[in-house]
Amino acid sequence: MTYLNSRDVAAIALFSALWGVLSSIFAPIVFRMTGLPIFCDMIGFAILILTIWWVRKLGAATIVGIIATIINFIFNPGGVHFLGFTAASFVFDVAAYSIEYERSFKNTIFVTVSMLCVSILSAAVAGAIIGTFFMVAPALAKWGGVMGWVGLHMLGGVVGGIVGVALVTALTVRGVHPGSQEDKW
Repeated sequence: MTYLNSRDVAAIALFSALWGVLSSIFAPIVFRMTGLPIFCDMIGFAILILTIWWVRKLGAATIVGIIATIINFIFNPGGVHFLGFTAASFVFDVAAYSIEYERSFKNTIFVTVSMLCVSILSAAVAGAIIGTFFMVAPALAKWGGVMGWVGLHMLGGVVGGIVGVALVTALTVRGVHPGSQEDKW
């Protein structure tokens, strides 16, 4: 029995492509306009929530993060800051797994609380890595140093968490369910 079935692989490929392309094309535009990293976080954490909701297997969010990083480097070779999101996807994966997927998506209140907490934690990791290793001093000083940058990413984690939870809730209400772990084709 394989760990990831064809539905899982297809979902991982779609979510990776979506995150990689949107982040490499639109996130730099929004960042240049506002100076805020919130759009990067919104895209990333909403997609990671969708990934674990659909696949519900340890490693899926990490794989999405790695593939999205590769896609990001293809479209935006200078975007090394995305490595912070790669690490954050690993943290997201482990944190969501530790909460247990079935329990996380049992009801709307629990999915909201659990996924917001996981998104905020992961965003803080991304902000710390990006702020420490990839940001230039004037940009960091503008937002209060590394801790200010972590705070901005945490705010982005809140936005991304809300968007991800809203998408999962809307899909569930409309009858879209991840299905069982086996293909029913």
